[in-house]
Amino acid sequence: MKFSNKMVRGVFPVTILCALFAGAAPAQEALVSVDPVVRQEFTQTVPILGRLVARQAGTVASRVAGAVVEIDVQVGDRVTRGQQIALIDAEPLRLQKQLAENQRAEAETRIATAHAQLELASQEVKRLSTLQSSAAVSKAAIDDANQQQNIAFARVREAEAAVSSADAQIRLADLELGYARITAPFDGTVTEKLTEIGSYLQRGQAVVELVSDQSLELEADIPASRLAGLAPGGVVEISFEDGSKSNASVRAVVPEENPKTRTRRVRFTLSLDPAEMALAVEQSVTVHVPAGASREISSVHKDAVIRRGADSLVYVVEEGQAKLRPIQLGEPVGNRLEVLGGLAEGERVVVRGNERLMPDQPVTVAGDQS
Repeated sequence: MKFSNKMVRGVFPVTILCALFAGAAPAQEALVSVDPVVRQEFTQTVPILGRLVARQAGTVASRVAGAVVEIDVQVGDRVTRGQQIALIDAEPLRLQKQLAENQRAEAETRIATAHAQLELASQEVKRLSTLQSSAAVSKAAIDDANQQQNIAFARVREAEAAVSSADAQIRLADLELGYARITAPFDGTVTEKLTEIGSYLQRGQAVVELVSDQSLELEADIPASRLAGLAPGGVVEISFEDGSKSNASVRAVVPEENPKTRTRRVRFTLSLDPAEMALAVEQSVTVHVPAGASREISSVHKDAVIRRGADSLVYVVEEGQAKLRPIQLGEPVGNRLEVLGGLAEGERVVVRGNERLMPDQPVTVAGDQS
């Protein structure tokens, strides 16, 4: 038989392929695996590059002024909430507390003195009041006694206020003594150390940078025209640089648009544990954003398709034989392909063993109990 140039290049119509094998000896029965043609939802997607961001991240700063005497972490160390990161020299703070306690003791002494003076002044006022009808006691003397009583009462209030002020100073000193121990405000990893032992820190000066890498979210700048398919709670597919895939759900669409790029930030909640995949802040992740409304399609497993030049062929199992059939394909859907024509829902196509099959060859389906 002579072949045209078109045939030599590998473009064989199905009828010609069947004719080629028509005169061959009957083929032995082949063991194959099959997969049905299925009906499924399909949404065309557009890949957009996003990045992982931490829900909590920031600078841990000193809340008191003082010299650093201990640093208990290094870059890369994982810390838990409340764990000590550094220690400030607390001796000046202890001395301030002692001074406040001394001032309180002094104020209490003044209270006792003021109460004694008030008692004496009150007795004098009472004594003069009983004699005010006598000519020996003038009205000026009575007024003077009342004034002395008022002064003594004011001194009591002044001493009591000094005690309250000293109590506040003591509580403040206790608070700052606690702040001398700098602790992690949340679970995370130290990404940068910003001071050393011996440095003198002012209040609010940075100690370390801390990132909560166990509570990561995905953030992507999505074109405004693609936001219709990203309602809160909606699920999208994401893929990583190593080829692994997962899902993420829309947590929020930030209501602020970049006027230069016409995009909005969208935050996604991951459905996987960041610790299991060793994910990192600012790691690139591809988000497959819906490009339009979903539709129903028929699909076939990609392993069932045999390429012959521009033609796409599959073996369909019919009455125990492998029937070669041309099909028309559309968009890829994961590990499946959209079928535009040539196959009906439920038909079984060969996905394993089809590379050695001949048209109309008898087959046995693996695992088929019929």
